[in-house]
Amino acid sequence: VQLVESGGGLVQAGGSLRLSCAASGTIGRVNAMGWYRQALGKQRELVATITSRGSTNSAASVKDRFTISRDNAKNTVYLQMNSLIPEDTAVYYCNAGIVVRYDWRESQYWGQGTQVTVSS
Repeated sequence: VQLVESGGGLVQAGGSLRLSCAASGTIGRVNAMGWYRQALGKQRELVATITSRGSTNSAASVKDRFTISRDNAKNTVYLQMNSLIPEDTAVYYCNAGIVVRYDWRESQYWGQGTQVTVSS
């Protein structure tokens, strides 16, 4: 199983980016998915999560600007980021709880990370 992210890049303050993360491999079921970020010199922090049924949760710092969504048929999660500010600059990581085929245990998987840089 692997998670592959895309969509990061450099954007000016006030701009938008859309991140995507697709899970692939011998997947039986994908449970909750989410996005985390880690700025230089800081700890990794939660950005937003979404359950398999579509219930979402997001950090207060992004609640009115970022939207998480998913396409269960494609095992893909998205993060629409609007009104970006320099403080959003970080490496963004995708996370998913996945039960592999023919198993019953859930394991946590992480993407490789994608850089988002917001210039002032």
